[in-house]
Amino acid sequence: MLSKQENELLTRVGPGTPCGELVRRYWQPVCFAAELTAARPTKRVKVLHEELVVYRDQPGTYGCLAEHCAHRGASLAYGFVEEGGLRCAYHGWQYDACGRCLEQPFEPKGSTYRERVRQQAYSAQTLAGLVFIYMGPQPAPLLPRWDVLVREDGQRILEQHPVLQCNWLQAMENSADVTHTYFLHGHTLYQQGVRGRQVDYYYRPFEQYGFQPFEWGLLKSWRYGSGGSALGEERGGGNPLIFPNILRVVQHPGQVMHWRVPIDDTHTNIFLVWFFPNKTGTPEKQPEHPPIREVARQKTPDGEYPMDNFPSQDKMAWETQGPLFDRSAEHLGASDRGIVLYRQMLREQIAVVQRGGEPLGTIRDPAKNQLIELPTWIAEVDLEKFAGPDRAVPTRNTMDEFFDERHEVFEVPFGAARPLGG
Repeated sequence: MLSKQENELLTRVGPGTPCGELVRRYWQPVCFAAELTAARPTKRVKVLHEELVVYRDQPGTYGCLAEHCAHRGASLAYGFVEEGGLRCAYHGWQYDACGRCLEQPFEPKGSTYRERVRQQAYSAQTLAGLVFIYMGPQPAPLLPRWDVLVREDGQRILEQHPVLQCNWLQAMENSADVTHTYFLHGHTLYQQGVRGRQVDYYYRPFEQYGFQPFEWGLLKSWRYGSGGSALGEERGGGNPLIFPNILRVVQHPGQVMHWRVPIDDTHTNIFLVWFFPNKTGTPEKQPEHPPIREVARQKTPDGEYPMDNFPSQDKMAWETQGPLFDRSAEHLGASDRGIVLYRQMLREQIAVVQRGGEPLGTIRDPAKNQLIELPTWIAEVDLEKFAGPDRAVPTRNTMDEFFDERHEVFEVPFGAARPLGG
């Protein structure tokens, strides 16, 4: 468990908070680029307790400013987007993408007042149909070119979930938890009568689990028994937690990254980018704005969780902990070792930032940012015989490339999650 003081340290993300200053060192998605149109080129967003407006100007570049005009606080979301930047609809003060005040139409001729006014501004870029912003000190690190964002040998689809009504850490700690899939997903769907490879994959006897830090965050490992399933046994790993707030997984037939972006301390935005590789490996023409698809139902009209799909099951687990879970009341076990490691990373990287250093995973070298490939699904199986979900095969076939002496492994005793004879 954590003390109440430690819980505050790791969960609070407002300006000036230790964890908030850490998360601001990473690019965060805030909306879809397709939402910024010629008819409506601005969008109000809230990130890390800050009310902001993102916009696309006439040449097609993006900017991000504090929402409330430095003059008298009116919303710039209703302003006029011009080639020079964004002009307030109240009195016409104009700001560029760096927050410099370019014009104050009603100030006397020769006034230098505008030179002493600055609007808070953040760097903004687009990639894979998302608008990302960077809220930390300049110069900004490079926007990471994760494989899902830049591969061209397939189709990309975007997804945004309804606002999560709880603290961001409740979702991210789930990304350091490998064992929840058995009961929360596999057992739940099986009890509802759902059958098929997607259920069978997570409902095999769970024999072993493990955790290990790696270059970008945290890897998980597992060993499944066959349980009589056509899928057979599997020793595997991957499903990386990308520090500080991304999950990268295979969700057949696609591969996907989940961003858990704090709105404030009790609300979280979740953005997904899916990539569906083609069978030939040949590049395809990529649209400027990938299609955006509807998400599965996560709550019923009366506010209950239907529990008939993975997002609803996860949402139940995260939101029913409360708006901001009090970790001083928890009782962690061995299976929570990944959560312990992740919290250690948070503490360590908070300290790095406080010392003026660069936290884990920030990128400055363009040569290392062409296409960042991640160990998403490693499985030591006979690929010719393996019958994964939807006939999918692992992206890697050897654990030794990524797992080493830091790999901590725990055996699951025979019981509810590992039936005898499995």
